Amino acid sequence: MRSVELFAGAGGLAIGMASAGFQHAAVVEWDHDACETFRENQLRHAHAVEGWPVHEVDARSFNFGTLGQDIAVVSGGPPCQPFSMGGKHQAQRDDRNMFPEAVRAVRELMPKAFIFENVKGLTRKTFASYFSHIHLQLQYPELTRRKDENWMQHRARLEQHHSSNKGQATYNVLFDVLNAADYGVPQKRERVFFVGFRSDVGARWSFPDPTHAEDALLVSKWINGTYWDEHSISRKRRLEVPLRYAKHVELLRTKSSLLILDRWRTTRDALSGLPDPEFVRDHEIPNHVFTPGARAYVGHTGSVLDEPSKTLKAGYHGVPGGENMFIKDDGKVRYFTVRESARLQTFPDEYEFHGSWSQTMRQLGNAVPVKLAEVVARSVAASLTLASLQPEL
Repeated sequence: MRSVELFAGAGGLAIGMASAGFQHAAVVEWDHDACETFRENQLRHAHAVEGWPVHEVDARSFNFGTLGQDIAVVSGGPPCQPFSMGGKHQAQRDDRNMFPEAVRAVRELMPKAFIFENVKGLTRKTFASYFSHIHLQLQYPELTRRKDENWMQHRARLEQHHSSNKGQATYNVLFDVLNAADYGVPQKRERVFFVGFRSDVGARWSFPDPTHAEDALLVSKWINGTYWDEHSISRKRRLEVPLRYAKHVELLRTKSSLLILDRWRTTRDALSGLPDPEFVRDHEIPNHVFTPGARAYVGHTGSVLDEPSKTLKAGYHGVPGGENMFIKDDGKVRYFTVRESARLQTFPDEYEFHGSWSQTMRQLGNAVPVKLAEVVARSVAASLTLASLQPEL
């Protein structure tokens, strides 16, 4: 099935889509360093991106008419700074809001389905009106905004159409906030996903169930000790149940045998096998270079090794720092290297990043975790395949 990837960034969602079996007809991204990341990996024949048609262009000027009409899925993460906690909070007034271009792609390509991802901040009450505007536009992409309409007037017209419409919406659209840690990503990263299916496709779909759980991690650490065994950590650590978990761990002792999900993956899991670049400089691991200067202070602390990491962030005014460093076993803090950050975002180790440390960390901070993208994409692909096998009524 052919797909189109918009606002591709470092390629997390696009790689996940490809891993799920989609073939990219176009990968659109305006940032030069991100496009160079794609090109350099293609020159090295990295399996993840080989053969991708990369277009270094602003999505607002991309001609979707050149791609034909057999696009199965459009996917992408419209720039999220307008809605992020660290951004300017301007939403529809921010010129980095690319949701209108996502809607245009759906309108012009009429794919069987689409997958769009954004920051959890989009679901805040502050943006509730604009959130509903996005939802309605995705349901009825053919009802475009008129020249004399502002977005609120357009939303009102869409609401009237929706409430009076006797037939189906053009697209059946679902949305939900997913935590990447619940799907095997070693990072607590909550993102909102919009997934829509064209009504005439007849697809039946729901968001995939979590595969990993915090309870299973607590059991592996504080009840059966298998987590510490995996990392060859002394038995003494197993007795030090943090006070905030003590009561819950006691409850888990009575039902630990009933847990069926895998445990959350941790920062230590992600960094396993990588040398400490502060002390080992003669390794040949790409993008694994020590960056000095990390320090902790109130409200600016690093990720804990034995939990999923904090959410990696790009930062509007550069890399924030607190979310992009971790606390070592000796209590000191160190910045994640680009390779370590790529592990936290579940990029394959063969995938290398172009640009300075701050630029590559920005690419990674904006990315969709590859593993989460693949889980969602596989579920969409399965529903489309099943729908295509159903006899027409």
